[in-house]
Amino acid sequence: MRIMNIPYLENKKIFRIFFVIIFMAILFILADATGLRERITIAYIKNLFLEHKLVGSVLFVFLFAIGNIFYIPGWVFLVGGILAVGKWYAGPLAFLGGVASSVLSYILVGLVGKDALRALEKQRYAKIFFKHLDDKPIRTIILLRFIFQTAPFLNYALILSKVRFRDFWWGTIFGLPIPIFLYCVFYEVIFKNLIN
Repeated sequence: MRIMNIPYLENKKIFRIFFVIIFMAILFILADATGLRERITIAYIKNLFLEHKLVGSVLFVFLFAIGNIFYIPGWVFLVGGILAVGKWYAGPLAFLGGVASSVLSYILVGLVGKDALRALEKQRYAKIFFKHLDDKPIRTIILLRFIFQTAPFLNYALILSKVRFRDFWWGTIFGLPIPIFLYCVFYEVIFKNLIN
C-alpha cells in the first residue's frame, strides 16, 4: 500500500542522489572527527619526503588519492611536494596522485550512485551540461579538469552523470597536466601567502 504517490519519490535516481550526499557528508565528518584535514598540511607533506626518502613518493600519491576524497585540496600536496623535492619532481607526482584520486572516486562513487544525476536531465542547465557531456565527453572533461582539477564535487558530478570510464580516464589524463604545470611554474605567486 502506497502512502504517497509522489513521482520524485518513486525515482530510484533521486534516492541515489540522497545516498551519495549522505556518503559525502560521512566522509566530511570522518575527515573532521579523525583530524585528517588538520594533520595533512604543507609542512606534513614536506616532512613526508624528508623523513621517508625511499617510499615518500608512493606515500605522497597514496595520501593524495585518499586525501582528495576527504576534501583535502590537491594544492596542499603539490606545494608540500614542491618545497621538499622541487617542482619538476612534485608536479608529475601530483599528476599521478590526481589520477589515482579520480579513479578511486570513480570506483567508490560509481558503486553508490551510478547515474543518479541523470534524474535532473530535464532541468534547463542540466540539459545543457549533459548535452556537452554526451556529445563530446572527453573534450568536456578536459575543460572541466582544466578549471576544477581534481575537486571532489567535479569527480562526483562526472561519475553520477553516467560518464564511461574510458572517457573519464582520457579526460582526466589530458585535462590535469596543464593546470598542474601552471601551478608548478607559478606556485610562488599563487601560494605566496601559504609558503611564508
